[in-house]
Amino acid sequence: MSGASTAGPAPVPSHDHPPPTGPLQALLGGEVQASDRGDDLVRVVDTPEPRVRHPSDMLGMVISALGVALVLVMSVYAHATTEGVTEDVQSFSTLLARLLYIPVAVLEGLVTLFVPAAVLVELGIRRLGRQVVESICAAALGLLLGILTVVLLYQFGSDELIRGLSVRTGGTWSLTVPGYVAAIAGLLTTAGPRTRRRTVRWSWNVLYLALFIALITGQVALPGVLVALLLGRLAGQAVQYVSGVRSERAYGADLVAAVRRAGFQPSALVRVRDTSADVDSEVPDAPDDPTASFDAAGAEVTPSGGLPEGLPEEDPAEDSADAAAVALTRAGDNRVYALFTDDGARRDVVVLDGDRHVIGALARTWRALRLRGIEGRTAISLKAAAERIALLSYAATAAGVRTPRLEGIGIADDSVVLVQEHANDAVSLRDVPDELLEGPRGDAVLAQAWEQLCRAHATGLTHHALTPDVLLVHHGPDGAPHVWLTGWEQGEIASSTFSRRLDLTQMLAILALRVGATRALASAVRALPDEDIAAIGPLLQSVALPPETRTEVRHAKGLLDELRDALVERLPQADVQPQNITRFGARTIIMVTLMIVAVSVIVTTMNFEEIAAAIAQANPWWVAASFAFGAITWFGAALTFSAFSPEKLPLWRATLTQMAGSFVSLAAPAGIGPAALNLRMLTRRGVAMPMAVATVALVQVSQFVVTVLLLVVLSIFTGTGGLIELPSTTVLLAISGVALAVVATLLVPAARRWAWEKARPILEQVWPRLSQMLGQPGRLALGLGGNVVMTLGYVLAFDAALAAFGQSLSLIDVAVVYLVGNALGALVPTPGGLGGVEGALIAGLTAAGIPASLAFSVTMLYRVVTYWARVPIGWAAMRFLERKGDL
Repeated sequence: MSGASTAGPAPVPSHDHPPPTGPLQALLGGEVQASDRGDDLVRVVDTPEPRVRHPSDMLGMVISALGVALVLVMSVYAHATTEGVTEDVQSFSTLLARLLYIPVAVLEGLVTLFVPAAVLVELGIRRLGRQVVESICAAALGLLLGILTVVLLYQFGSDELIRGLSVRTGGTWSLTVPGYVAAIAGLLTTAGPRTRRRTVRWSWNVLYLALFIALITGQVALPGVLVALLLGRLAGQAVQYVSGVRSERAYGADLVAAVRRAGFQPSALVRVRDTSADVDSEVPDAPDDPTASFDAAGAEVTPSGGLPEGLPEEDPAEDSADAAAVALTRAGDNRVYALFTDDGARRDVVVLDGDRHVIGALARTWRALRLRGIEGRTAISLKAAAERIALLSYAATAAGVRTPRLEGIGIADDSVVLVQEHANDAVSLRDVPDELLEGPRGDAVLAQAWEQLCRAHATGLTHHALTPDVLLVHHGPDGAPHVWLTGWEQGEIASSTFSRRLDLTQMLAILALRVGATRALASAVRALPDEDIAAIGPLLQSVALPPETRTEVRHAKGLLDELRDALVERLPQADVQPQNITRFGARTIIMVTLMIVAVSVIVTTMNFEEIAAAIAQANPWWVAASFAFGAITWFGAALTFSAFSPEKLPLWRATLTQMAGSFVSLAAPAGIGPAALNLRMLTRRGVAMPMAVATVALVQVSQFVVTVLLLVVLSIFTGTGGLIELPSTTVLLAISGVALAVVATLLVPAARRWAWEKARPILEQVWPRLSQMLGQPGRLALGLGGNVVMTLGYVLAFDAALAAFGQSLSLIDVAVVYLVGNALGALVPTPGGLGGVEGALIAGLTAAGIPASLAFSVTMLYRVVTYWARVPIGWAAMRFLERKGDL
């Protein structure tokens, strides 16, 4: 390439020791002259995208739609509060409207006539004809949405909603959702950012001033104005997303200028693309030949397709898309260019674009919200994101990690370029031939991968996004492998132990994808201490992996199970039960949704006056008896827990654990919270995890068996005149229907296999512990007796709640209604079976002959004394056990 140029520092080939890290050659956004010579020519091989769809527009559409819904909801609830204030200031608003009649009229004229004209004239002067059409379409769409909203409100809106969006004029209420405001807002949104369009900036100011005066003069309602503005924003962003916007990314001369600001004089810049995947989507309006040349001043000096005089005949694109550069494009959602300079060194240029930064920020925020122990902060601006990447890159280099060294940063338009060292002759782990990963040579590659990660962890640096494309493998002339660790964009400095264990889990997964679970784990055992290997087991789950690795692991069915089996074979005492590392998941969302629906249904159907009157008439002594019988269930559950525990467990501490379960049930489905606390109590007392899991499973299975047996015993031995007295006909029909449904389901082969797959793990866990308990009949009888005490406690508490309202049923009917209703209600995966249990118990009592109003009151009283009133006690018990170190 012709022309003198000044290149950046030469790359350091060896990373066995931290290379010197001097200051950046150019500060972000620094004003650096392009060149002292005017004859420097740069060849750029690229296909610019003239128009792009910003993800931020889609995000803005969602936020605007949610904002409209929120304003409509708030207008209903806030209207009752503000209606009195509105009437008080109505006379003042009328007087103010008369005084400001002329200014208001002038502002209305400016908004409706001059604002659109001024904006469209500026766009025309700038020769932005397409944006003129888009702005007019956005205005029309905004007006249409405003009119449609008014029609829908009149057709389907409640009186409260319409009143919330109305103003009082002339003694009547008028709905005000000004369509012209939505039209103007849509036009201004599409016309461009206020920072680059002077008329847009002043037009927004005039619009806000006009709306403020209209509000204080009582011509429009605040909710109506907010709805109109949000509808306009929604219309403008929809047009922008569908049509696309002019790309503000740095291409061509701007890209060359950014590289020069980073301290390099390029002779050629060649876009690197992954030709193995279908990533070269056709771009509209793109030139046929993507080659152009630019001089030092940034002007294009040759027609597209021509080679400028003075440049050599060879095509730099032939050597640009090597394996390392292609891996760099796959590892991140950024543009990558091969940078050629006159010193003969090849470097990589990673371009961060502002419109793509939105997706990265959202992904990092979502990951931090969902995973526990992950840093929640994210870079808001593009410049902050670039500075974070630079910091992580320097930290990795200083830690002695073999990683491409960052050599310069430059900025241009809505892009930031990062110039970094190129990993010559390296390929990603994904592309390494199988024969190079076999035998001792392959073991050396695995050892190198663990060594680079351990170097980073030794200084507190974590990666968070380990995929096969961030591990680059290079075999030197002597055949010895060298592994590069790249892609530190999502890393973390001064990270926690949990973050480092996530990295270990991700590294183990990507190595297992290439060499199998056994060899991958063997390499980890050679590189890591036993405590780190054991800590990987609970994290072997797909949610701990990056999206790319997660997809590959799902295709390699059973890989995570193979890793768990191999880990247990190496460390028999290791815990491989998945640890809850997510704050929420699909199950949590479904659970919360069901709880909200259940609570809404119950609350909206409640007649609080009737409930208050019924509770006031309830016998307080029977209420106290119901609470006492419910408290006995803690003792019964503790008795079973202590009897089945493999270690000596004080009955008092076991009882406190069951009490603490009443607090945990606020956030966990029925039965799961107490089981988790029992497991925690056992492991804190030194019980091995497999034994603790088997013990807790035995406790739950024994509770189910005792419940069924107790129902049969009550049916046989409870009666007033004979040996056997059957439940009522309705209860018998209910039991028969449930039994028939279960039998019919098990007759279907697929359902039978599903039931066996669900039951087999539990039986496999329970049987070893059960066989031990069969050799200790005294403890087995004590455990079963505790279950009897717990079940009878709940039944008697339910019977006492009936008696509190002067109602009575036979004990067998009470037991059947409670046991069947509680079992069916617990199937609803809401905290404590909330909603499901109440509905099932009310239905059971009603079927047994109790009036519906009393059935509702009895159920509410029972749930208050056995669920809600126990929560504060459970919280105190849990705090006590935590202070003592038992939980």
